[in-house]
Amino acid sequence: MEEFLQKPTKLEQSPPKVEPLKGETSASGEKREPMSLIRKTIAKRLVDVKNETAMLTTFNEVDMSALMRLRKEHQEAFTKQHGIKLGFMAFFTKAVERALGIYPKVHARIDKDSIVYPTGVHVGIAVSTERGLVVPVVRHVEKLTLAQVEKEIAQLAQKGREGKLTVKDFEGGSFTITNGGVFGSLLSTPILNPPQSGILGMHATLDRPVAIQGKVEIRPMMYIALSYDHRIIDGKEAVGFLVEVKRWLENPEIGVLGL
Repeated sequence: MEEFLQKPTKLEQSPPKVEPLKGETSASGEKREPMSLIRKTIAKRLVDVKNETAMLTTFNEVDMSALMRLRKEHQEAFTKQHGIKLGFMAFFTKAVERALGIYPKVHARIDKDSIVYPTGVHVGIAVSTERGLVVPVVRHVEKLTLAQVEKEIAQLAQKGREGKLTVKDFEGGSFTITNGGVFGSLLSTPILNPPQSGILGMHATLDRPVAIQGKVEIRPMMYIALSYDHRIIDGKEAVGFLVEVKRWLENPEIGVLGL
């Protein structure tokens, strides 16, 4: 198109018909803008997931009382010592790491006729940016403390907002966590991030009545979802994985005690 515009044209020639550019409005009143490269790439990958995997989703719910209490009690000391606020994503990342140690197929991948298991736990954290959803990776979560994971996530999120993420930041992920709860989502079915076989979806934490030892109590509850590739992961493994994530989050002391 640029070469064409640079060539001299005769006045009697009719101008070429072109599609409306970004921000232009067509005769019918519709606004048309070209898809960005990142949006086209995302679109293609989503269609590939739909066509090339046997994706299923299983659900559970987490009582966030213990995590919220722990965070409130230790927030000031944690921030003072580590220079960063204690959020929830680091807990979910460490819970995923623990569950993957018990159910390793959940972060394996299919390569032709083989099942490939990664060396280490490399968790992609979905980050919403102006350019679209990106998934930078926290590598070797099994070697990091909770505070180190929190710092890694914060740094990647900041780089994403500033548009400074590099190709290296996206490489090597073996599992993904996405948090629709920050936008108010109560429940969803997250879609796989190929070639990964599992993705955990977090959602909004809302007070709900629940049965506790035969009594109804109001607790801060979150629905969690695991989408998985049924070609490689059986339902028993998927459910077991999600139950282990739930157990770790509802009893964060087990991570300290190694139970």
